[in-house]
Amino acid sequence: MDPIFRVDGDRVVTSPDAAGPWDPRMQHGSAPAALVVWAAEAIPSPVPMQIARVTIDLMRPVPVAPLTIEREILREGRKIQLCAIKLLADGVVVVGATVLKIKTQSLALPPEIADVPLELPGPDQSMVEPADNAGSPFTKCISMRAAHGRFGMVGPAAIWFRIDQPLIAGSPISQAMRAVVAADFSNGTSALDFRQWTFINADLSVNFARQPVGEWILLDGECWIGPDGAGLAMSRLADRSGYFGRAVQSLVIEKR
Repeated sequence: MDPIFRVDGDRVVTSPDAAGPWDPRMQHGSAPAALVVWAAEAIPSPVPMQIARVTIDLMRPVPVAPLTIEREILREGRKIQLCAIKLLADGVVVVGATVLKIKTQSLALPPEIADVPLELPGPDQSMVEPADNAGSPFTKCISMRAAHGRFGMVGPAAIWFRIDQPLIAGSPISQAMRAVVAADFSNGTSALDFRQWTFINADLSVNFARQPVGEWILLDGECWIGPDGAGLAMSRLADRSGYFGRAVQSLVIEKR
């Protein structure tokens, strides 16, 4: 399968498979989110580090078109590294992000400190969601399994996600990339009626207590919708072993 992106230095070629549900000329938010994480993970750190937080501001719709990556280290320390990543289209910033890394170290934790257990069905025991459920090319690159509720239906839901297509040519999909790809589906996991409303996310913030394990990521999510055009999509993130993080999106709510 063709990758979503091909990167040469700071230049990026985008596949048509990056397109999202709102406009075929614009990328699904998961695609640039994965590219941001990949770019941040490629920045060397003085000691081994793992991603603890990703905050992405979608400054403008991200076109299915060539992009440029800009990277900057905002703070370098013995315990943390804070990076800034920008994605530009035709010289205009379309994505601005910060990525916080924390020093990786093995700790002997008290026995009462453990992952919050997962009491929902795993992906093998969950309902298969149709590949074209969200009606976008990028979604067809994703396998979904509904552990609770259904994808794209109103109300809280818990959906397993697995990316089935290479993201960056020549690079493996990191665990943090898997998490942010899934996390950007939070608004679709606990949504309004897609036929009557648009609920585009203006940002995405993902916090990690640990790195996920395995190919499947669970979003256990819900939406809060305000009366004045704003909303929140929030998800607890899990793998087969338990919960490892949280995702939040700010939503722009409009009637079709």
